[in-house]
Amino acid sequence: MPIPLLDLKQQYAAIREEALRVTAEIYDSQLFILGKRVEDFERDFAAYCKTKYAVGVSSGTDALLEALMVLGIGAGDEVIVPAYSFFATAGVVSRVGATPVFVDIDLTDYNIDPKALEAKITPRTKAIMPVHLYGQPAPMDEILAIAEPLGIPIIEDAAQAVGCDYKGRRIGSIGAIGCFSFFPSKNLGAFGDAGAITTKDEELNQKLVDFRVHGMRPKYFHHYVGGNFRIDALQAAMLHIKLPHLESWHEGRRTNAGIYRRLFEGAGIAGRVVLPEELPGRRHIYNQYVLRFPEGRETRERVMAHLKTVGIGCEVYYPLTLPQQECFRDVPGAQDRYPNSEAAAEQTLAIPVFPELKEEQIAEVVREVARALA
Repeated sequence: MPIPLLDLKQQYAAIREEALRVTAEIYDSQLFILGKRVEDFERDFAAYCKTKYAVGVSSGTDALLEALMVLGIGAGDEVIVPAYSFFATAGVVSRVGATPVFVDIDLTDYNIDPKALEAKITPRTKAIMPVHLYGQPAPMDEILAIAEPLGIPIIEDAAQAVGCDYKGRRIGSIGAIGCFSFFPSKNLGAFGDAGAITTKDEELNQKLVDFRVHGMRPKYFHHYVGGNFRIDALQAAMLHIKLPHLESWHEGRRTNAGIYRRLFEGAGIAGRVVLPEELPGRRHIYNQYVLRFPEGRETRERVMAHLKTVGIGCEVYYPLTLPQQECFRDVPGAQDRYPNSEAAAEQTLAIPVFPELKEEQIAEVVREVARALA
């Protein structure tokens, strides 16, 4: 039987009755914009993230965009971002008229390399945006040690990291602002696009609330030029009923990651595939389980083609670095080399890790990877 990269139908089966009940209640109420459903989710999501405030928004991308707007970042400013991430991380910086400044990653965890970060800071640096990629926290202590003395705010791109912990602190509660995506494939996924922004700062929270409704408070009185960044009540309700299940889903993924490690270590392909590494003090929630083939792109492509031929889902996250994207070719620094980011783009492949995956399916994935490398 085929093994998909992600199977959301199994997850839905566990919450189907409650989801249909809540959906029917919203349809009957005809209350679709903001309201109690959103407030309930925001309260409980803030508590889950161990921070004071959470503001539901329309997507993870809009969370990042609104965060930059609320901090007043615009033309002439610079925002430091990793050279390897999903496009939105740098895309939102350009959208507000600022310049993304790329920093190479550490291949151990695929997160921004703090050793390379400090040299990129200039008087125009108005924020640092580390990404907790694939579900493992970035090295926040080292980043904070650089940013805090300079008064540079940190925006945590936590799109793939809901529920991650870093040395006892929950991701999204460490920087000035945390930004989350609830795209359906995320560990906590909506039934469409949705996102959230977290903060412990009361003034920032009030601005975030205002900015998501065109900078308005009270109705039709606009203090800022914000945007339409509201989360739908339907999405908030779906996320709210999923939230109590999230920890068990995390543990399912973590268990599967442990099985992968055990089976790969016994597969006789040591040195030919690099497994995800969970670093000390960091709770990895495995939004993706990413293998790296150090022999290079040709080996990665051969393994990917073989897995797809035998019906095993896999995906490259991401085939280009951000500086290699055509739309950034004229950005200062885009022509520089980012060797670790380039290696990640050429050598990595994500394989199934969703919590409902069975051990025999994991064993089949490992066998087929080994077969492709033979």
